[in-house]
Amino acid sequence: MLKRTVTSLLMATMLVGAPLAASAADFAIRATANSNENDEDYDGLVVFKNHVEQASNGAIEVELFIGTQLCSNGSECLAGVADGNIDVVIQTSGGTANIFPFVQVLDLPYLMSDDRVAEAVLENGSPFVAKLQEMVAETSGGAVRLMTIGNTGGWRNFANTQRRVQGPGDLAGLKIRTVVADLPQELVKALGAAPTPIPWPELFTSFQTGVVEGSKNGITDIMSMKFPDAGLQYVTLDGHAYMGALWFMNNEKFMSMPENLRRVIVDGFYALQQATFASPKRKSIQAYQDFVAGGGDIYVPTPEEKAAFKEAAQPVYDWFKANVEGGEAVFDALTASVADVEAELADRLAGDLN
Repeated sequence: MLKRTVTSLLMATMLVGAPLAASAADFAIRATANSNENDEDYDGLVVFKNHVEQASNGAIEVELFIGTQLCSNGSECLAGVADGNIDVVIQTSGGTANIFPFVQVLDLPYLMSDDRVAEAVLENGSPFVAKLQEMVAETSGGAVRLMTIGNTGGWRNFANTQRRVQGPGDLAGLKIRTVVADLPQELVKALGAAPTPIPWPELFTSFQTGVVEGSKNGITDIMSMKFPDAGLQYVTLDGHAYMGALWFMNNEKFMSMPENLRRVIVDGFYALQQATFASPKRKSIQAYQDFVAGGGDIYVPTPEEKAAFKEAAQPVYDWFKANVEGGEAVFDALTASVADVEAELADRLAGDLN
């Protein structure tokens, strides 16, 4: 059923593309990100382009399209990848959910505790990533390939215009902006707040007018959108979700290359992933400094408070497994990978400390 639905969605939004112009390279890759040149996605694409063109000795040319030149939303972009008009695209789990609903597992709260855990779990070759790649390939009928999972903004934290939030009880009654997708709305409800779907471009004005009083964002997004000027003054670093970025590629284009060039592409995505892991860490330093300098309040929950947030969010896990096709399998794959990584990191830490 899901596969038929996905096929219909992809076909309904397919782009009509012109043939590629002749190139001196043997292969040309059209890569796009619906962002801008200040974004982590762009940083990753620049690293990818540089690696692939150099390592292939010019046999592969990477063309970057930043913004909405090739597509404007998740369904349209993935349709473009499926039909070959776009070769590489980056999407968030929210932007991908109507095509691959199971990727919303990345938005489940409080499952990955920090960067070391998240980055190890999201490495290519991990059981979790392998499961996602298998599900993407099956659901798309082999048309779309999940190449890697990077980061696009650090961690999601609760921010609001009203008060310091130290535990889930402090969120009670706050109108929290979410996207239209069900999962983030279920999370906000589980924590006692009121989910309020608002389009991203309208969020600044919505803070000013009180239509919403809070959001779930990373600090770089908060500062780049100047939300403190609209009254957003409280950030709680609960780190409820790692802002994963899914990088997809047209499978036919990938498999059309000889093995040595496929290796270059795979290595290029590894370099891209590492760049997107690092970029938010660097950019967040100045963003936090600017937030505090403008009068902003930052609160770091204690371990006990963090545990209370996770306990309050438990109903969201049950909702996901019961309502998302493939949800239980991908949830089990993620939690198993997290457990393995945490055990390995604990052993490493013990060695480092003694």
